[in-house]
Amino acid sequence: MEEYTAYTKILKEQLIPATGCTEPIALAYAAALARGTLGTIPDSVEAAVSGSIVKNVKSVVVPSTGGMKGIDTAVAAGIVAGDEKGILEVLSHAPEDAPKRIRQFLEKCPVKVKLAESGRIFDILITVEGGGHSCQVRIVDTHTNVVLIRRDGEILLEKAVAEEEHGAEEAVALEIKKITEYARTCRLEDVEETIERQIACNAALSEEGMNGGWGAEIGKTLLAGEERPDVGLRAMAAAAAGSDARMSGCELPAVINSGSGNQGITITMPVLEYAKELGASHEELIRSLVLANLIAVRIKQSIGYLSAYCGAICAGCSAAAGVAYLYGADETLIEHTVVNGLAILSGTICDGAKPSCAAKIAMAVNAGLLGFWMARKGKEFVHGEGIIKKGIENTIEEVGVLSRDGMNITNQVILNIMVRNGEC
Repeated sequence: MEEYTAYTKILKEQLIPATGCTEPIALAYAAALARGTLGTIPDSVEAAVSGSIVKNVKSVVVPSTGGMKGIDTAVAAGIVAGDEKGILEVLSHAPEDAPKRIRQFLEKCPVKVKLAESGRIFDILITVEGGGHSCQVRIVDTHTNVVLIRRDGEILLEKAVAEEEHGAEEAVALEIKKITEYARTCRLEDVEETIERQIACNAALSEEGMNGGWGAEIGKTLLAGEERPDVGLRAMAAAAAGSDARMSGCELPAVINSGSGNQGITITMPVLEYAKELGASHEELIRSLVLANLIAVRIKQSIGYLSAYCGAICAGCSAAAGVAYLYGADETLIEHTVVNGLAILSGTICDGAKPSCAAKIAMAVNAGLLGFWMARKGKEFVHGEGIIKKGIENTIEEVGVLSRDGMNITNQVILNIMVRNGEC
């Protein structure tokens, strides 16, 4: 029962709404907290951020800013238009004149941006001054993990910073076998509200992306000229369309997974499209998404929240596991689906949040579905083939090693390229 409770808690804590790309929104959240603690609009602002925050903020539109991008925009939006009580929906109730107010604030009080000195992958420290007072707010490792709030010399909140960085829920060791059993047997009343919210939010984003002319229009492009696109193509397009909208500043919330709205969308939309195609029951849809979401969290436990490993890959494989569930797959077939998908595209780089994420999402969904169809025909990638190890848990751990160790250098090279190009 303790394990059951832990799995249910993970779903509720991980699958939460966020308006906009989560890295700039985390900046806005920290800035709103700082302004609220300071008690006035500041006249001096500094943001010390880790390189991966830079990478994931610079190219996405911050919601409620009238199309503006960048760290300074996200911080200013949180200060002048944010409601810290909304947490990752901090900008969801910004006033209509927010873009004007943000520009006026930045003209009067430019935000000083520098790299954090901690060396951590995820680190945000906002320092504000005004009205004769100063305040600091620090968020570390995950988007809502506030570890410090200080006003003048008084510490209002302080939490220990873990020696090792972590991403998804670490309190319980998730295992694919146990996830599959949980998905098949959990009480619907324990998970239904969480999953239904994910379906509603992410489907609305996908529809907006398909109809609203957002970003590079990857979702639309995939279906262009197709009178009767098959369900696989529709699954790719539906996931991509949600990212099209989200990366370009759409103010509709996504329900995230492991800190990422793109991953939440990538998990949700393919499973939803296949459920419609197969005429699956509501219960089958809910259980398939429970499975897909928890598998994604499991993989992200090894990879970490932010890295040079594209998180859409694990989400696409997880979505395919959910599709496999809808087809009545047993535990072995589900495991082979995930392993096959990871074998196909592991190593795809994350070079920051931006419109092209939608295209990577489409390819990740395609790889996951290919992994499923291979497994269904009894074909699988096996131990000794590249990074694949015997047993799905061992393979996932090796993917984590690839991400944490092998791609650390890649992450730095990506950041160096951005610096050389004058993009940071």
